Amino acid sequence: MKVYTKTGDKGTTALFGGTRVPKDHIRIDSYGTVDELNSYIGLIRDQEINTHYKTILIEIQDRLFTVGAILATPQEKEVLKNGKLRLENLGIIDSDIELLENEIDTMEDTLPQMTHFILPGGHPTVSHCHIARCICRRAERLAVHLSHNEHVPEIAIQYLNRLSDYLFVLARKLSSDLKAEEVKWIPRK
Repeated sequence: MKVYTKTGDKGTTALFGGTRVPKDHIRIDSYGTVDELNSYIGLIRDQEINTHYKTILIEIQDRLFTVGAILATPQEKEVLKNGKLRLENLGIIDSDIELLENEIDTMEDTLPQMTHFILPGGHPTVSHCHIARCICRRAERLAVHLSHNEHVPEIAIQYLNRLSDYLFVLARKLSSDLKAEEVKWIPRK
C-alpha cells in the first residue's frame, strides 16, 4: 500500500464510507485536531514520567483513535450495506470516561487543594501537558461545532471534555512529582 494516493491533490478527502468533502470541512478539522492531540500525548508519554502515567496515556491514545474514527464517519455511513455497524467493535463507553475520572480522583487525592489559577509551565513535561490540554479543548469545541449540523455521539464529546480535565490534573501532578514551581496567576489591582 502506498502512502500517497493523489486523491487529495485537489483539496478534498474521503471520510469513512467514501464520501468526499473539502479538506477544510469542520468534520476534517475535528478529527484532524484529535489526531494532533494524539500526537502530542505521544510526546508526553515519551518524557521521563511514571510508568503508570505512560500506561494510561497509551490507553488514551487508543481511545483517541476511536474518537477520530467516530468523527470521520458521517451518520449516513455508520451502517454498512450488510446491516453491520461500520465501527462495530469501536466506540467510547462509560468505562472509558470512568477511567479518566478515577485517575483524576487518585491524583487529586495527593495534591493540595487548588485555591488559585496557575500559569502553565514550570517544567517542559508540565508544559507539554498544558499544550495537550489546550489542543483537547479545541478538539472538543470543534466536535461541538460539528454536532450543531451533523450527528456526533454525545459520549465522544464527553470523553474529550473529561480528557482535558485529566490533562490539567496530570500537569499539576507532574509539577508535584518533578518538584516544578507552580506559579500563581495574580490579577492586577
